[in-house]
Amino acid sequence: MYMRTDEEMEVADALCMASKLADGLDLDIRAWRWVIIAPHNAVQGFMVLSLRHGNGLAALSPKSYAEWMDAYEKGTPRPGYVQLESYLNLYKKIKSKGYSELGGNKRFIPKGTQGKSIKQLKTLRNNFIHFTPKGWSLEIDGLPHICLDCTTLIEFLGWETQNIFWHDPDCREQSQLCCQRFAGQMKHLKGLYESNRS
Repeated sequence: MYMRTDEEMEVADALCMASKLADGLDLDIRAWRWVIIAPHNAVQGFMVLSLRHGNGLAALSPKSYAEWMDAYEKGTPRPGYVQLESYLNLYKKIKSKGYSELGGNKRFIPKGTQGKSIKQLKTLRNNFIHFTPKGWSLEIDGLPHICLDCTTLIEFLGWETQNIFWHDPDCREQSQLCCQRFAGQMKHLKGLYESNRS
């Protein structure tokens, strides 16, 4: 038995999981840890999709890119293992003129708190994934805002531009629906948290 996936299924699944997990936040705020992880996967995945341009090389780390190009130029087998570019370097690439505009792409220009939120999402995700021995209290009031800022990046790359060429229209549709649902859930929670502070 096999589980099949690809880069488009991964983003669709991450957004749908984020939305499913967000349903339980009213009852269990500890579910935020999983809600943080899923959108991080989605944001990273959308940046990869935006940079893949048929061969995926722009989404690789410099070392993997160099090894792949060396093998191509020498006519030797491609490296068996390739490493993805780091989250923050993917983010730099989609904002830069050099990488982001390959193939007619539009570069992402963050507005307001978007850049800060995209970076905060990475920090929060890393704190949960690489949890060290500690006690940690996380103020959740700002988490919906961070997630909403991150959905603007996803929407820009996925549907407001032609940056992503979708091979699977079902994944495109599922991603868009789950992203809209997740954004709606985050707007609801943001309003709820703000009214509780008043």
